[in-house]
Amino acid sequence: MDTAPIEELVREGDVTALTARLADTPVLTVAEELSRLDGSETAVAFRVLSRDRALEVFEALDPSDQQQVLDGLRDDRVLHLVENLDPDDRVRLFDELPAKVVTLLLEQLSPAERRMTGLLMGYPEDSVGRHMSPEYVSLRASLTVEDALARIRREGVDAETIYALPVLDDHRRLIGVTGLRSLIVADPATRIGDLMTTDVHMVTTDTDREDAARLVREAGLIALPVVDSEQRLVGVLTVDDAMEILEVEETEDFALHGGHAPLNKPYLAVSAFGLARARGVWLLVLIIAAALTVNVLQFFEDTLEQVVTLALFIPLLIDTGGNSGAQASTAVIRAMAVGEVRLADLPRIVWREARVGVLLGAMLAVAVFIPVTLIWGADFGFVMAITLVTICTWATIAGAALPLLAKRIGIDPAVVSAPVITTLVDATGLVIYFLVAITILGL
Repeated sequence: MDTAPIEELVREGDVTALTARLADTPVLTVAEELSRLDGSETAVAFRVLSRDRALEVFEALDPSDQQQVLDGLRDDRVLHLVENLDPDDRVRLFDELPAKVVTLLLEQLSPAERRMTGLLMGYPEDSVGRHMSPEYVSLRASLTVEDALARIRREGVDAETIYALPVLDDHRRLIGVTGLRSLIVADPATRIGDLMTTDVHMVTTDTDREDAARLVREAGLIALPVVDSEQRLVGVLTVDDAMEILEVEETEDFALHGGHAPLNKPYLAVSAFGLARARGVWLLVLIIAAALTVNVLQFFEDTLEQVVTLALFIPLLIDTGGNSGAQASTAVIRAMAVGEVRLADLPRIVWREARVGVLLGAMLAVAVFIPVTLIWGADFGFVMAITLVTICTWATIAGAALPLLAKRIGIDPAVVSAPVITTLVDATGLVIYFLVAITILGL
């Protein structure tokens, strides 16, 4: 078998070798390889796949990559791929497509698929309702195990999961949940009501998708029931969809924390211009914010002229303050993401980080005081020591509090990321430094 990479075979136009390679390569590997290609190259690979295998690979791709495939194919295979997606996956794909294309594809879907897709598209973008699957098997408490298994055989083919089974009352309200394993090992005459557990994790359709996905992970669920305002079951969030949501959210948070816009595409699929655009806006914002530092230096220009030595320590101090604030914000944002802290914990967090800042500042002050005193004198040693303690304390408080406050006013805490905290602490740290120096040196 040809062992050349799929990417190389596509670009060489070796259809025979490409066909054999795609047929023998695992679906996930094929999807990963195709995500590295541009739209026209991906379309070439899809044209040599069988219809069934093309659907398997298409389902394994991210929505942005699926869009590239559709752009490149533009034939009757497009409708086949879209029609056979699960409704929740189809909605995620439609979110990436132009509105006119979505309208056209919706019109060509079968009535049942169009109805389910329209249902999900009616929920807010970040809600779990938009990401749930309306294809599930539910049971009634009055059913026997034998009847329930017969129902699963009839309806389970189209369901996204049959391993977690919601139990409903006569008004479609969720009253419990059971599992396929329990049914298989139970006596056929046993009632579902005797097997189900009533301690059920559930969310409503307007619950934030990230909160729902984290509940799936933390509770170790196969599927999370999603209900409407009247407790009627409308869908389930499966574990694979929950993990996909978390991957998207954490990728976005990681990008924002690093000071650039989320790419929403694989790195190699983004052009140099796209990468520059994602980073450039944030750099411009940070440059504007950094103007605060310039203004502070200009305000204390006379002080610097009197004691030029003060300028030597500016990089050390602002870097230390920025790093301390970044450490605190990273820890708090992570704790918020996994549900360890809430806004109500703000006073405890501020008090905790203030003590941490004092300890960090004290450790650094001890390390710096002796060499600075030996070279520039005791006055400079005290200026550095006091400044370090003050800056570290302030930086850790700011780094811990700002993400929580951002969340409170509806801003993604990741936006209050390391670069933003660093820029803020740089400017305020210089003010602290010069005020301490003026006081101790008598300027």
